[in-house]
Amino acid sequence: MPAAIRGEVLYLPITDVFDFLKIKNNPSPGFDSVSGFFIDPKATYLVDRIHQCIRYQKKVFILNPDDLIRTGTDLYLKSHYFGEIFGLTCTFNFRSLSVTLNTKLELPAIREMRQEMMRKNIGKLKNEVKADTIIGRSYPFFHFGMADWSINTIELQGWNDVRLNLGIGAILAGGETNVLLNYDNNQPFIGRGQYYLWRYVDNDNAAIRQIMAGTVPTQSISSIYAPVVGAEVTNTPTTYRRSFGSYTLSDYTEPNWIVELYVNNVLVDYVKSDASGFFIFDVPLVYGNSNIKLRFYGPWGEERTSSQNITIPFNFLPEKDFEYTVSAGTVEDGSNNLFSRANFNYGVNRHITVGSGIEYFSSVTSGKSMPFINTSVSLTSSLLLSGEYINGVMSKGVLNYHLPSNLQVDLAYTKYDRGQRAINNNYLEERKAVISMPFHFWKATIYSRLSFDQIVMPATNYTVDDFLLSGSILGLSFNSTTYALYNGPVPPYVYSNLSLSFRIPAGFIVTPQAQYDFNRKDFIFVKCEFERQLFGHGYLDMSYEKDFINDANNYQIGLRYEFPFAQTSASVRRDKNTISYLQSANGSLMIDSKANYIGTDNRPNVGKGGIVIVPFLDLNCNGRRDKGEPKVSGLNFSINGGRIERDNRDTTIHIFDLESYATYTIELDRNSFDNISWQMKKSVISVIVDPNHFKLIEIPIAVVGEVSGTVYLSDDNGKKGQGRIIVCIYRTNDSSIVATMLTEADGFFSFLGLAPGSYVARIDADQLRRLNLTSSPIAMPVNILKTRDGDIVSGIEFKLQSLQSDTSAIPAKVGEQRTVPTEKPQIVEEKVVPPPQVVEEKVEQQSPIIKTAVPCMVTYNEKRKGFVLQISSWLTWKKASRVAKRADKIIGLKTFKEAADIPTLGRRYRVFVGVFKTREDAVVFCHQFDFDL
Repeated sequence: MPAAIRGEVLYLPITDVFDFLKIKNNPSPGFDSVSGFFIDPKATYLVDRIHQCIRYQKKVFILNPDDLIRTGTDLYLKSHYFGEIFGLTCTFNFRSLSVTLNTKLELPAIREMRQEMMRKNIGKLKNEVKADTIIGRSYPFFHFGMADWSINTIELQGWNDVRLNLGIGAILAGGETNVLLNYDNNQPFIGRGQYYLWRYVDNDNAAIRQIMAGTVPTQSISSIYAPVVGAEVTNTPTTYRRSFGSYTLSDYTEPNWIVELYVNNVLVDYVKSDASGFFIFDVPLVYGNSNIKLRFYGPWGEERTSSQNITIPFNFLPEKDFEYTVSAGTVEDGSNNLFSRANFNYGVNRHITVGSGIEYFSSVTSGKSMPFINTSVSLTSSLLLSGEYINGVMSKGVLNYHLPSNLQVDLAYTKYDRGQRAINNNYLEERKAVISMPFHFWKATIYSRLSFDQIVMPATNYTVDDFLLSGSILGLSFNSTTYALYNGPVPPYVYSNLSLSFRIPAGFIVTPQAQYDFNRKDFIFVKCEFERQLFGHGYLDMSYEKDFINDANNYQIGLRYEFPFAQTSASVRRDKNTISYLQSANGSLMIDSKANYIGTDNRPNVGKGGIVIVPFLDLNCNGRRDKGEPKVSGLNFSINGGRIERDNRDTTIHIFDLESYATYTIELDRNSFDNISWQMKKSVISVIVDPNHFKLIEIPIAVVGEVSGTVYLSDDNGKKGQGRIIVCIYRTNDSSIVATMLTEADGFFSFLGLAPGSYVARIDADQLRRLNLTSSPIAMPVNILKTRDGDIVSGIEFKLQSLQSDTSAIPAKVGEQRTVPTEKPQIVEEKVVPPPQVVEEKVEQQSPIIKTAVPCMVTYNEKRKGFVLQISSWLTWKKASRVAKRADKIIGLKTFKEAADIPTLGRRYRVFVGVFKTREDAVVFCHQFDFDL
């Protein structure tokens, strides 16, 4: 923002200040007055130069003749009036030539920034990031993309078991196609042991969003222990749709493993299991049926390939939304029983969802057809109810209550119909109650849970109570669980499990465990495991277990190693008098025919997707890759998921391990390249991932040109650079405007961002007419050539002449005011123009200054106790150091470098020379110094 200084008094341009603060202002044609309203439309104001007054809120403030300065481009007001009249307190620091504005008012600009920040934060919470490029799904007829493999062997006293698994992932007829083949040398190779599924997904089709054929997943009422081969149709989307409230989910895995929670293939949370392997999630409830999966990672980064499907008892839909799922097929149980199910749900309002349907299973003797109804009700965000009735089978109710203190109560009751054969048990009732609450104190976090689970059978009742404490204190993870089992009139059987986990020197993780029998008043077993990372990607684990019941000592030692292409493991275990050997290996193959890529990975990839990023130099700036346009390295970016692999041979970037049908956001770093002529027009890309496929994204790096020049004002005293003149760039072919620039205080203008082609530069006609000026020449041709490093057209000059004898509307001379040049966002040069706080110093007329168009960037350096002159600014420290070294030899004065973060431009590395005793000495040196380094 420009400013003017007279003596030691600061003047600020009214329209520029108010424009920056988003305050309504209307300047008169000759800048004799500025009017508008201040925040409130009723709070009108008028700054009147002719009558030397300011009218605001029915008050008149009389001004002195020198309180206002009119130029050809603005009306300047002494800075203290902004605070006295409008509450905008301006503190001017003459030494640093900067202004600090303070106010207690909520200005429109501040309110707008706050609201924009809130919108961005809300968007991130909802996973709604505004992208300037959206890449949707693709549906090729055939594409082979992924393959997973695994080998597992067990040898035990002459007996061996070998299992081979091969997974194939492809796209067929636009649908995801996954095949999993399983071989066991001790079992016949039969069809029921294999898995195959074709799935077509179109989330934009409200009528039918998913079609599946093959081994379809079932959420059956009946007990089905064999795969169902058939088809399924549903309008339920695969996307993650956040509802309200949460549901507590807990389970066990290996100790100290990381567990990731996926809801509809979207990662929503992750936790670390405790010393016993216990973990807990607050699962966010989502609209519609939720596909809940868990993925497990070891303490050293290894991955467990298995996943679990979890059923959530609550199902909410948005208001007036209708969803259905219809499936049918045969059960591969040897009898080819028929199975079908139709399920319909409707969102009455945002708090109530109702559903109904029917299930048919031909092997159920108590009734093959089972109609059902269900509902989910949210009384409050913390109180959830669900109920289900299945004719001839059972009735079920679930209540979940979450208090503000984080105390949670879960109640469930199920009553089974006598004689039902759909569910394979003889239960009459099931009663469950769980009370849980976390505690936080000092540096400890403890989760407690008390649960009651009772099964009522015709002849007896079976009850299990357990009390769990799990937490971490000062790096020590622990878990204590006590069980009490009641079965009939006999006394309860009570036992406890205790597990600890901690690190010791030499990098070992120690996990001791013990189980104690309160009835026998003796230990059942004690166990201790040691694990340590070896060779970067190797893991050694040893364990010892004492079994007091069988009087046995068990030992095990194992080694795991992760190659880039496979995970391998081998272990030997001695159980009393037997020794067993276990070996395993697994990995995956990834193929991208379009990018000629064949890669390997040590994690499963069938059913997942990937992205291939190819940055290239867009020499003609048409946004697409043409023949002869080379790839380029050095692109930096971030993405909300996946793993990144860079190929330094051809600069291609692969991102894999992405969930299919999920939307990922790629944010490109505009400052990735040292050459500022290499620019990206679009930096935020939203991509929907295709299954078993690498999606190719070519990133055009536009090579743009630069135009620069100077605007002079001619009068009787000669010519001088004229600031705040609008220069426009037009295309030659259609006369459309490409860019506008505002000249600096010395008349200099510059624009970086022109695509190769022919242009014309002109002074803005409206401004010339308003200021009563003429331009010579009227226009200047600008031809930008297509080059790898970007073309530069410089030395353009315009000379302005006044058509009036009264020159009061033309900006004053430098001796009357000093102007602070503006560092505009669109000017991105390695040799940066002066920042806002730097001014060209006014010196007395006797000072031997050689007039030049070069602006002087003089500041007072507190650390060096003197004035310093900035001579250049660069994108990299290396280039700044090179220039500083060259300047040391030429100038004879000491140079130094400093890093600075410039708004809209980012980090720049500035080169300074000094120290000078006075500001005038620095300015004189500036005008005599050759800046061409």
